Amino acid sequence: MYIVIIGCGKVGQILTDYLSGEDHDIVVIDTNQDKIEDAVHQYDVLGLCGNGANYDILLEAGVDKADVVIAVTASDELNILAGLMAKTMGAKHLIARVRNPDYLKQREFFRDQLGFSMIINPEAEAANEIRRMIMFPSAMKIDTFAKGKVELAEIKLKKGNKIIGLKLSEFHKVTKASVLICAVSRDDEIIIPSGDFVLQENDHIHVTGSHKNLSSFCLDIGVYKEKIKNVMIVGGSRLAFYLVRQLSIQGIKVKIIEKDHDRCIELSKRFPYATIIEADGSDEEILLEEGIEHTDALVCLTGLDEENIILAMAVKYLGVKKAIAKVNRTSLASIVDNIGVDNVVSPKSIVASQIIGYLRAKSTDDETSGVRTLYKLVNGQVEALEFIVTSKFKYVSKRLMDMKLKDGILIAGISRDNRMMVPNGQDTLELNDHIIIITKTSKIKNLNDIIGE
Repeated sequence: MYIVIIGCGKVGQILTDYLSGEDHDIVVIDTNQDKIEDAVHQYDVLGLCGNGANYDILLEAGVDKADVVIAVTASDELNILAGLMAKTMGAKHLIARVRNPDYLKQREFFRDQLGFSMIINPEAEAANEIRRMIMFPSAMKIDTFAKGKVELAEIKLKKGNKIIGLKLSEFHKVTKASVLICAVSRDDEIIIPSGDFVLQENDHIHVTGSHKNLSSFCLDIGVYKEKIKNVMIVGGSRLAFYLVRQLSIQGIKVKIIEKDHDRCIELSKRFPYATIIEADGSDEEILLEEGIEHTDALVCLTGLDEENIILAMAVKYLGVKKAIAKVNRTSLASIVDNIGVDNVVSPKSIVASQIIGYLRAKSTDDETSGVRTLYKLVNGQVEALEFIVTSKFKYVSKRLMDMKLKDGILIAGISRDNRMMVPNGQDTLELNDHIIIITKTSKIKNLNDIIGE
């Protein structure tokens, strides 16, 4: 595919990193010459320095023949304008980052009337992920497939866990829950395990199952945490705005600590049911004064990655059950596991994964067989993908044991008729099944790609 990326900030950089390894022709546009030079030198892409909403720049970038134009600058208005210009000039598909809540209400108008294929909002999507972490406090990360019928949870095995030292084939000794451990992260190694695989302390296991079975599994192995009833948020950003709205629907009490006076006034008007505190949330005395020791979860959403990490570390020593930190720099996200932070959320990485999933679906000859959902796991080293079985799949109604899958690929779950199945060799894939695939390769575009020679 011929792809034009407008904006080389954090989202643009992550997209360039991921997409440059997937055989696409990519042009990157940004007003910052240094960012363009870095992208050109680091990746196999072309770069243009200039305004992404300038006709001459877009023409030079070749948007008239572009399969996809992705506008991810810091300005909603520029992204919208650049997308409209690209559409008029002949681009086939448009993706724009739109963060303003007022604009986001018009998402259907952007799609149906203005021709945008996809409107993305990093903060809203990150709020969705944080909400899932809070609703399933036993997991470090929780992703959903098949409209929520299948969940994929990341759990760290700490000292004393009941399944440490067990082979996967011996799980029935500890739990009857119908789940599948589909990937294990150990030190710097990513493993798609077999039945003989033995679990060790500090392994990160990625487990698929229904919500009910995953909850039972966590209870059986001793990592179950009580339901979170109240949350403290440090930082009144856009992300906090979306998160408060979602948590309040779940009946969770929320307190926001924000330094900026005007922002506090705005938040108090928007959320009269939340407690808004004008103070410095990084000050331990303030946290103690506001009852941090009685808080179930703290979500750190300041503008500084380092401050979020340090604050999340500190409150764990004060007895907070769950500490979540927003971290945009992937270099930092990869080290926080060893320093006591329960969960890390990267809004930029979340939307990058969504865009890549969309592009994979569009790049296949039959879009109905393409990727429906895509998540990047273990710092982007593993992918979890959802497909729907169509008549284009070569092995409909064939037993899994008769399929020769490519190396590094595992069928991790099947959703059929509103029920989730943990697959075994005797199971078959039937029309309209939702299939969850775990893979260490980034070349899977449709379900047939999982089959080896």
